[in-house]
Amino acid sequence: MAPRPPLPPFDREAALKKVQAAEDAWNTRDPEHVALAYTEDSVWRNRGTFLTGRAEITAFLRGKWERELDYALRKELWAYQDDRIAVRFQYECRDADGQWWRSYGNELWEFTGEGLMRRREAGIDDVRISAGERRIFGPRPDAERGALVPVW
Repeated sequence: MAPRPPLPPFDREAALKKVQAAEDAWNTRDPEHVALAYTEDSVWRNRGTFLTGRAEITAFLRGKWERELDYALRKELWAYQDDRIAVRFQYECRDADGQWWRSYGNELWEFTGEGLMRRREAGIDDVRISAGERRIFGPRPDAERGALVPVW
């Protein structure tokens, strides 16, 4: 597979670009597209779910976005060093019954020299919200892309 820049070791600019690229990809809600950012044998912990490999990641994401309707995500760089990045994030979605949710979390990422993620660990908490409490509406506007915009 071709390299996925920016590549480690990360400086602040490269880490910010990697975080924005991840946010943009996840906001497509396209499991096959998103999974291409991970190694074939990538290891994930997502809440209490443990996954290995791109095929499991794709299946997981497909199910996620079938349940989490109108999903919209914001990520913010927390820290970076060498081949690792830490982010905090929040996303909003609604379930099939129309209940809106805001989910808060932290992710730890580890990358190969080619810029593919080989490890992802995510802790996430969910909060019920009303439609009137929503504050994330679709992908980040172009004017905000690449800027460090707090999500909290």
